[in-house]
Amino acid sequence: MVSSVSGGSQPLLQVLHGHPQSRPPIWFMRQAGRYLKEYRDVRARHPGFIEFCLTPEDAAEVTLQPIRRFGMDAAILFADILLIPHAMGQNVRFVKGEGPKLEPVVSADLMKTLSADKAAERLSPVYETVRLVRAGLDDDKTLIGFAGSPWTVATYMINGQGTKDPSAARQLFYREPQMVRDLMAMLVSATADYLIAQAEAGADALKLFDSWAAGLPENVFRELCLEANMEIARRVREKTDVPILYFPKGAGALYEAVAIEGSFEGLAMDTQMPMEWAKKTLSPHVALQGGLDPLLVVEGGKAMREAVEYLVKTFDGVPYILNLGHGFVPETPPEHVAEVVKIVRGD
Repeated sequence: MVSSVSGGSQPLLQVLHGHPQSRPPIWFMRQAGRYLKEYRDVRARHPGFIEFCLTPEDAAEVTLQPIRRFGMDAAILFADILLIPHAMGQNVRFVKGEGPKLEPVVSADLMKTLSADKAAERLSPVYETVRLVRAGLDDDKTLIGFAGSPWTVATYMINGQGTKDPSAARQLFYREPQMVRDLMAMLVSATADYLIAQAEAGADALKLFDSWAAGLPENVFRELCLEANMEIARRVREKTDVPILYFPKGAGALYEAVAIEGSFEGLAMDTQMPMEWAKKTLSPHVALQGGLDPLLVVEGGKAMREAVEYLVKTFDGVPYILNLGHGFVPETPPEHVAEVVKIVRGD
């Protein structure tokens, strides 16, 4: 079994094992990305985004770039949540200026073109990226592997593209519940295998991103989000005991059920989370992460500094990781990122 032991010298793993730090460890969602010139230079070598993600040397390079520049406590694997549907046989492509485009899975016939069998094996370049990154990190830095949660990935697969309105997937669930459940089962299986392989390659922690958890009725959220991710966690823990973070973005009051029932070591908070409530209600059950509005880091200045200091002060004494409530946007000034790190470190 792959083991993370108790976190060793890595502050972030210490937090995920329930041990508060004198200053919270820090990393950022989308810390490897277009706001960095060095990332854009590497990205320009590849005409296709999936090809980029599946080129281990370059994927490892961009994963390590923000660690070299800013010295965060963790690197997160550079990949994409849509690599799983790609590996399952769905046609996935990225169009410049428009984002991902997929052949929508809206019928049982289209379901037959997909398979979870050996999907994780087809993503072997990702595991080589993990090995390269782990070899390039200092021992006190954590490497986080990740995947999209089944409902979020299913939403893209059904909608056929990124969208601000994910209701088509929910409507399909109401209309064809067994078909969607079958798709979810495939995704649970492929995702668990994918995360296990990342841990075996050297990931110290794992994160599940449920970007479309918002807006679901409680019973639907429990089935499609909470229970699906708990099943992934159960399968992963049969092979490894590395800690697992879950990010049910927009889940609101249902965060409490996730914290109490979810069996995850870490729970990532979005920007709308009431922080005092989270400390009182959630932190007794799970390590917390996040909450900083990425748009504040775009603007910088007094408001950004006060927000960072508020988070550090609010979560003093409980297991907490400083992070964003969503990922960096491309227009983020790198100097503002450096300032956030400096504030958190108390420099």
